[in-house]
Amino acid sequence: MPNSIVYPSLMLVAGVGIPIMAALNSGLGVKLGSSALATAVLFFVGLIASLTYLLTSEGLPTHLFQRNITWYFYLGGLLVAFYTLSITWVSPKYGVGNAISFVLLGQLIAISIIDHLGLFNAQQFTMTSNRAIGLIMMVIGVFLVIKRAA
Repeated sequence: MPNSIVYPSLMLVAGVGIPIMAALNSGLGVKLGSSALATAVLFFVGLIASLTYLLTSEGLPTHLFQRNITWYFYLGGLLVAFYTLSITWVSPKYGVGNAISFVLLGQLIAISIIDHLGLFNAQQFTMTSNRAIGLIMMVIGVFLVIKRAA
């Protein structure tokens, strides 16, 4: 299948998984009485799944850290941990829909900056007036969703 179908479909499924993960993990945090413990459990399960996939698809890696990789590329795990801890803590108090809506807003702002500047060796896409209008419409949409849910 062409990448124009596979990539968007895969990312759509991943996007559907984000609020499901938030609801499951926040529920686990409430049941365990600790958002930090729920996050640790999530990461443990994720580690097992990731290692299983790695070992069955690619085998044992020979190099984890390489000199030609800038240090900040390894910091994604901190952002995943921050996201998971914060969504696990906030969702039971604020609602999954409200929390994820603001996550989406943060993502829209970040992708616009990353794309426009080509940060972190990302493919660069100039901020055009159409993209800016689309971003503004998405921001308005997020706030309409929050207003409805509040």
